[in-house]
Amino acid sequence: MRIDVISDTVCPWCFIGKRRLEQALALRPHITPDISWRAFLLNPEIPSEGLDRSIYLVKKFGSESRVRRIYGAIADAGLSVEIDFAFERIDKTPNSVDSHRLVRKAQEQGCGGKVVEDLYRAFFLEGQDIGDRSLLADIGANSGLDRNTLEGYLQTDEDVSDIYDENASAHRLGVNGVPAFVFNSNWVISGAQEPQVLARMLDAASTAESAA
Repeated sequence: MRIDVISDTVCPWCFIGKRRLEQALALRPHITPDISWRAFLLNPEIPSEGLDRSIYLVKKFGSESRVRRIYGAIADAGLSVEIDFAFERIDKTPNSVDSHRLVRKAQEQGCGGKVVEDLYRAFFLEGQDIGDRSLLADIGANSGLDRNTLEGYLQTDEDVSDIYDENASAHRLGVNGVPAFVFNSNWVISGAQEPQVLARMLDAASTAESAA
């Protein structure tokens, strides 16, 4: 089954959504997934060097107390899927375009899912700057990509326009928040849904595919 996961590498709910999709697939072991990772840009205007995390969050959510409430709820949700978010380690909100380019290259080599996981872990658990091209090259090399080739690629503008096009395509599909999941190119659901909900979507897409 083809599953397109529309997400952003700086989105904590997308990390949770990835884990919940994995749980849903474990509930449906007869389904063989073909997962593609599609770029969504929550912050397309962020400069290449990123923004101070605290300033960014207060500007986005209005106050420090509201930020604490929102991220406290996210942290609780994370624990339900064995993610121990370390938001206090994050100093800046990075521009995520280059990290999406890394995922694109990783998908070509069949290791997209691992690189996505490693990006989430680096950012949300270790507080690393996933806008840093040297770090991205390290993450790619850890999954078997050639580091020198990857570093050279990241220094160019190759695929940058494609990332923005993917973001625009998601919006045209009606996706305004992530994660979103597209099953067999027809069945779309947004949000970090519970595994049982995603499993029912898998069932519906599978039934429709069988009837076609």
